[in-house]
Amino acid sequence: MKNERLFLSSAYNDQEHVPQKDIRGLFTKYLHSWSFFLISLALTFSIAYFYIKSTKPVYDIKATLAITDEKKSPDAKEALAELDVTAQPKDIESEVEFIKSRPLIREVVDALQLATNYKDANNYKHSDLYVNTPVRFKLIHSSGDASDLSLLIFIKDANSFVIKSSNGESPMYNFNTLLKNDLGTWELTKTQNFDSYIGKTINISVQNPEDVVTLYQNAIAVTLNKDAPVIELELEDEIPERGKEILNQLITAYKISSIEDKNKVTQSTLKFIDDRLSTLTGELTNAEKNVEGFKSSIGLTDISSKSKFYLDNVQSNDSRLNDVNIQLNVIEGIERYVNSSTSSGNVPATLGISDPGLISLVDQLSKLQLQHDRLLATTPEQNPIFDPLNRQIKSTKAQIKETIVSIKSSLLSVQRELQQNNSGFEASIKDIPGQERQYISIKRQQSIKENLYIYLLQKKEEVSLSYASTITGIRTVEEPYFIAPKSKKQVPYVLALLLGLGVPVSFIYGRDLLKNKVLTRSEIEKATGAHVICELNQNKGDVQIAVLEKGAYAITEQFRSLRTNLHLLYQNKPNGRVTMFTSSVAGEGKSFIASNMGAALAATNRKVIILELDMRRPKISEILKLKSDQPGLSNYLTDEITLAEIIQPSGIHHHLDVIGAGPIPDNPSELLDNIKLDVLINKLRSDYDDILIDTPPLHLVTDALLLARICDVTLYVVKQGYTDKSELTFIKQMVKEDKLPNFNIVFNGIQRSKYGYGYNYDNSYYVNPKQRKQRS
Repeated sequence: MKNERLFLSSAYNDQEHVPQKDIRGLFTKYLHSWSFFLISLALTFSIAYFYIKSTKPVYDIKATLAITDEKKSPDAKEALAELDVTAQPKDIESEVEFIKSRPLIREVVDALQLATNYKDANNYKHSDLYVNTPVRFKLIHSSGDASDLSLLIFIKDANSFVIKSSNGESPMYNFNTLLKNDLGTWELTKTQNFDSYIGKTINISVQNPEDVVTLYQNAIAVTLNKDAPVIELELEDEIPERGKEILNQLITAYKISSIEDKNKVTQSTLKFIDDRLSTLTGELTNAEKNVEGFKSSIGLTDISSKSKFYLDNVQSNDSRLNDVNIQLNVIEGIERYVNSSTSSGNVPATLGISDPGLISLVDQLSKLQLQHDRLLATTPEQNPIFDPLNRQIKSTKAQIKETIVSIKSSLLSVQRELQQNNSGFEASIKDIPGQERQYISIKRQQSIKENLYIYLLQKKEEVSLSYASTITGIRTVEEPYFIAPKSKKQVPYVLALLLGLGVPVSFIYGRDLLKNKVLTRSEIEKATGAHVICELNQNKGDVQIAVLEKGAYAITEQFRSLRTNLHLLYQNKPNGRVTMFTSSVAGEGKSFIASNMGAALAATNRKVIILELDMRRPKISEILKLKSDQPGLSNYLTDEITLAEIIQPSGIHHHLDVIGAGPIPDNPSELLDNIKLDVLINKLRSDYDDILIDTPPLHLVTDALLLARICDVTLYVVKQGYTDKSELTFIKQMVKEDKLPNFNIVFNGIQRSKYGYGYNYDNSYYVNPKQRKQRS
């Protein structure tokens, strides 16, 4: 019988074979700690309430800019833009980064003094006084210390204030007076809101300007709509007026910077023209003086028609030759620039060049070089962002070189032809009298200088018009605006609800994990391979013999189920059945189960006796409320007393007897190994139907293993939420080694409300109709 395995019924055998989660059980488990949930929800909702009350609404400030991309719409130029010989198409993708560059943001921070904050220290909210500040902090000279500084200013009267500190108040200071401290030299000036803050305290905090630049550089969002092209600026701020001023100032700084970038190339062109005009002025003056001196010296007042004809032809030829020389001069300057190893400096002007292809390429190179210099101001040159730009510059220079070769060749050919024409005209002029020939030569020099001077003056006026123009191709589509912020109260409350429920759930779940206790039947069977013969609810009453208690219907039925399963284990053996009750550690309820099983078996008119063989800590006598000074098994096994003297009635049922442990011996293990115990069990087998043996915990002492020789069935008790999961390894070892006869497990102390495991019981089936009516 020791190695036989029987199919046993259990009152709760089906639930662990259901794969789905017991949602109702989980709910019941957490509902057991409802007070914890209530406290947690009250705390989180209180925090959410005060957070909403103390948090200021954040406004979303927006603005929109439209940027004219001349590269994409060349036919859309305005009439004035035609005069702008230095206009360059814009790379809109680069403009997005330029708007957020540190130099522009720094201009905004300095212009609006954003590094200085003013707050009302008279209430717990410390309201921001950006709009209504009564004073203005002005730093005259910085000490160079970049650390932040905070001043607590108490406005005493209309003329003076006091600086509060942890050491007490400072002497009084006057407004509009220079003061010195760790920050440097500074002063406080009054504003139009000053009168309403007399007698109040203002907190002035000064931050490192570079930190503020970084803050707004990250806070301002710049988004490009490539289809328009439109750039959207967005900023979140608690003070909408401050947000609008920041975006307005940023737009203004961006427009001014764009104008300055455009004028850099224009200034280079004007400088070239001014330098050339300065040289020509002296040359033209000398030529005019030569004409005047020659005519005065010889009294020449008229020129013959033939001389006039040659003179006109020479002047026309010289004018064309001069144009060619100018173009060659400009082309040589461009050639030197593109052949240079560096890309710094301004691109030479294209004045006088008539080839549209070369003009377009030089304009493109100028634009790329300007973009390169702009990025270089905010980004290290080793940044990979320069790679595509440098490749474009190199490619454009190569195209310019190819174009210059053909243009220069053509111009040199024209130059040689014009020079040959001059030689022919001069040979014809030799026939003219010497004096007239000298006059024509002098007059020709004067005419050349004069025509070139007039041409440069005309170009200077055109470039000056472009320099004076403030048209940048940047248009404000929408001025900075804001709308009332949407209410976000639901977010803190939702978070409070989730946190209020999540913290207790996490705590309970974590507590169960840390406790590492056995909670379900499946854990036992999976870890040990042993069969759970029955599950018993936690006994909630004070009565220890719950099986005979009226009203304890659930646990009564569970003991009846255990009784039935015990009959199946014995295969309906009528009498002489020896059942051992043991466990891993103390407190798992083996004595309670043995006592109640004795009462349950006696209730079926079977003669039952319980042996209290846990001689170290006997509990049976205490549960059955027997006298503790009665002789027991320790006396019998030491030959001090007879069997008849140690058997005593249980007092709860006439078919149930008990043999107590007696006085606690010094050597309980040696007594249990006595052959006299075997004789006693054989005697009891003939006199009783069931012998129930209560033994010590098996993992603490080996007494139960000594008693295994005299037992037929072992009922091993595991208690929910009490037995450590590590004990399951020990139980598995006992099952594997087969040291205990007919090993089965009783799962005791089930608490559905606490652990969400087990079944709810409806006792109405066991209550007669009259009782149900009285209860209703």
